[in-house]
Amino acid sequence: MIRLLAKACAVAGLLGGLAPAWAAHAYAQFGDIKYPPGFAHFDYVNPAAPKGGSIVLVPPTRVSNFDKYNPFTLKGIAPPGLDGLVFESLLTRNFDEPTTAYGLLAEDVEVAADRRSVTFRLRRIARFHNGDPVLAQDVKHSFEMLTSKQAAPQLRSYFSDIERVRTVDDRTVIFEFKRVNAELPLIAGDMPVFSRKWGAGKPFDEIVTDIPIGSGPYKIGKVNFGRDITYVRDPQYWARDLNVRRGMFNFDRITFQIYKDNTAQLEGFKAGEFDYIQAFIAREWARQYTGPKFASGELVKRELPHGNAGDFQGFIFNTRREKFKDPRVREAIGLAMDFEWMNRQLFYNAYTRVRGYFPSSDFEAKGLPGPDELKLLDPLRPHLDPAVFTQEVPQPPSTRPPGSLRANLRRAKQLLAEAGWTYRDGALRNPQGEALTLEFLDESASMGRVVTPYIGNLAKLGIQASYRVVDFALLQKRLDVFDFDLISLRLRGSEAPGSELLDRFGSQAADTEGSSNLIGVKSRAVDALIEHVMSATTRAELVASLRALDRVLRFGHYVVPHWYSSTYRIAYRAGRFEQPRTIPRHYPPEGWVLSTWWAAPGNR
Repeated sequence: MIRLLAKACAVAGLLGGLAPAWAAHAYAQFGDIKYPPGFAHFDYVNPAAPKGGSIVLVPPTRVSNFDKYNPFTLKGIAPPGLDGLVFESLLTRNFDEPTTAYGLLAEDVEVAADRRSVTFRLRRIARFHNGDPVLAQDVKHSFEMLTSKQAAPQLRSYFSDIERVRTVDDRTVIFEFKRVNAELPLIAGDMPVFSRKWGAGKPFDEIVTDIPIGSGPYKIGKVNFGRDITYVRDPQYWARDLNVRRGMFNFDRITFQIYKDNTAQLEGFKAGEFDYIQAFIAREWARQYTGPKFASGELVKRELPHGNAGDFQGFIFNTRREKFKDPRVREAIGLAMDFEWMNRQLFYNAYTRVRGYFPSSDFEAKGLPGPDELKLLDPLRPHLDPAVFTQEVPQPPSTRPPGSLRANLRRAKQLLAEAGWTYRDGALRNPQGEALTLEFLDESASMGRVVTPYIGNLAKLGIQASYRVVDFALLQKRLDVFDFDLISLRLRGSEAPGSELLDRFGSQAADTEGSSNLIGVKSRAVDALIEHVMSATTRAELVASLRALDRVLRFGHYVVPHWYSSTYRIAYRAGRFEQPRTIPRHYPPEGWVLSTWWAAPGNR
């Protein structure tokens, strides 16, 4: 084994990036470690933030209830906040560096000379909520459970390149890898760790309402099962004085309230039922986050800048359905959406159009492929559309002059005819006489004002489309078995996409119920490019691999791209909270609020 200290990491970088840098106290995928050994605290926290008080908020996700306390299995819905507040991992990420993690449960990390394994040494002070020490056996048990058939398939995919975990002694654990991949030490370090006593003796998927035994700063407190949940800060939290936790997790109580729909949620906020909310709908932000309480300053609304890659969002096709197998059909359906009209009439010009799968990042493909991309794409020519090499990367259709919706619909009609769909007997039909019908499936009616004009445009092509709203639990069940035509999907942007792409676009995941490959992408070229992403040892290699992947996916026309915002829109009750002076560059707003804000004097 070799252990490289921070100074040695800098030397390795100067020598030309022979291997990704790693350090005793931290690991960096590309050698960019900001904080030295023994650093006092992260720059974006207030190390003297007082503890106490409470915050009540609503989840930013589409959750309408919850029915279990195990977030790692497929069936059922876990409550919001559970992962980040109750469970911890060997390493912890921070909001400054997207590809670096520092020791949390582990006090140091060592990478083997051949980079085929990583060893973690656990802190002697690390404790679970029941007072037991966190031991290597618990880490091994967690890995075995999370990669078992009883766990959610996304986890098995995410950890698929970890061959096995073995213990050396009570506080030393080794993760052995199937191959060299600079991201794998981060993946191993990200793994949630829980006690072997949690649901002892039960199959993992039968651990449902057993209270988790984690090591995080919070325990589960008062619960109105299925409707709201309170997490209570553990005053004996083992890591409260660690530098990676100093000034963090300051609220005594964090409560998530769950509402059935957006209207009730917003009215509840105005009525003082909870303290903080993130807004996702531009029309609501402009027209409904108003009134006397906002005018008086009792409620505060802010748009926060960030340096994150833009979120991907779009209507995604289920290509397992025969009617969507031809990319020309998918492209034609996309041509019928008039984003420019929507942005003017519905969104107050608040959004930028999503062009690819990695918006507002270095990973977005542009123009024709450059030499670095061609090096990856050339060996894949037999599996690629020749247009990938001869045409500029597809852009979303535009109605901005000289473009027009009429011209886009003409092009769509041509593509549909080429694919064998022609208008007769009152509908667009294939040679077998089957009409082309679409169902937009959603769990909230808020997208209705977007879908309704889109449906009208599709009708001009003879396509019969409908919009169906179902409860989130039913939607999740249908998504797990890929029972849908089109859904609206948002994926949080990443500064360093990696192994999660296997579950999102990999061929094996396409046939695995419950996976994130909702589109059903099955492509040898895509699989090969994901392999290149995961084996990148420099930032330049990662950029080239992701641009090539973005290019190939965009030529597949698997989605109708939506839009993204360059700011986070949040609102909160004035006078109840204080916050650090520094806003970090890479952060999710809810994570920043819950981990770094603190209660104002009148709220303690």
